[in-house]
Amino acid sequence: MKSSISGLYRLSIDEKIETVCQAAGIEPEELDAMWGETGLPFEQAEAMIENVVGMFQLPLGICTNLQVNGKDRLVPMVIEESSVVAAASNAAKMLRAGGGITATSTEPIMIGQIQLMDLDDLSVASEAILAQKEALLDKLRAQFPAWEERGGGPVDLEVRRLPPLDENDPLPPMLVVHILVDVRDAMGANAVNSMCEFLAPTVAEITGGRVRLRILSNLTDRRLVTVKGRVPVEAFVKRGKPASFGHEVAKGIEEASVFAERDPYRAATHNKGIMNGVDAVLMATGQDYRAVEAGVHAYAAQESHYSALSRWRYKGEYLEGEMTLPLAVGTVGGIIKVHPTVQAGIKLMQVERAHQLAEIAAAVGLAQNLAALRALAAEGIQKGHMRLHSRNIAMEVGATPEEVPALAAQLEQQDIVSHSVAQRLLEELRS
Repeated sequence: MKSSISGLYRLSIDEKIETVCQAAGIEPEELDAMWGETGLPFEQAEAMIENVVGMFQLPLGICTNLQVNGKDRLVPMVIEESSVVAAASNAAKMLRAGGGITATSTEPIMIGQIQLMDLDDLSVASEAILAQKEALLDKLRAQFPAWEERGGGPVDLEVRRLPPLDENDPLPPMLVVHILVDVRDAMGANAVNSMCEFLAPTVAEITGGRVRLRILSNLTDRRLVTVKGRVPVEAFVKRGKPASFGHEVAKGIEEASVFAERDPYRAATHNKGIMNGVDAVLMATGQDYRAVEAGVHAYAAQESHYSALSRWRYKGEYLEGEMTLPLAVGTVGGIIKVHPTVQAGIKLMQVERAHQLAEIAAAVGLAQNLAALRALAAEGIQKGHMRLHSRNIAMEVGATPEEVPALAAQLEQQDIVSHSVAQRLLEELRS
């Protein structure tokens, strides 16, 4: 795999496909589903959701230049927003100059919750459950033996007490039992939900309480990925700029990072930029990106306030970044073995294990975050974004497919890119 590809965006569609396949060592026909030659059959779509009447398509681009744990990766990204794929690829190149991104991940532990109501004494109920913890875990393992055969399965059981929030809370204290399950290469939702349903009657019998909800949690704070990277400050220096410009940009990125760490209003936009990259990878690989989004933002709010997921620090000749995310993904189950485009994307990435996919998705998120902060620190986000948006604007003002490249090229040279400017340039082009 060679992910360092220069000028991919300049090539024709056929040339892009050939270049990407050569870099990945794959024959183009192996990825036909990715290029739109084949796709999800209507019959399979009908089996996936209800009331199917058609298909909805989004662009699929390739993030280049990414290097994770010393291995090059070409990463499919599904997203409708212009500039995201280009920005991630450019930032990945900067991080590559600093040695690439390193990634580590915890064991794939998911959490299932059993809610218990109508308990006379929470302390007595908690002690009763914990006294039988090993028996309860053994009961689960006996009922779901396949997970142990795969090297996973139930690993622990915890009890949490939830008192009323304040005087306006309408309910008495409740107890929540957490089942911790190692789901290996699965996302794990179905397995965890099944275990909660199975164990709930026994827990109710032990405590004398009434069971209400029995479901997994999407705050997967036991299933974490940490990514780190650094950029030499000279990588930020543009043509015609002095060497000091790189230091100014690095310092500006640090200042933007601390702003997001302190202020939830800024953190929301900061983290959205991270998820631009993460979600695009998850969509291309058939993951439950809504579950990941929910978990990520809950994780960002676990401390005293909602904060930035990433941290960037200017350290002399380098800018260093680090980020930890809860990422529940799978390489087995779900639509992974069903959807042709998903299969093609995973084949292109050359991943087999869930933790590899999670680490790559987080790495793309870190690169995307760097790109956004660099644009903010160096030139302002709108200027660069609108230039990359020039093709869309050209189409919006009525340019024909033949006129779009020339009009987009002219728009990219403008200080201000807007619909009125595009309309004027189109009229000049046609005259």
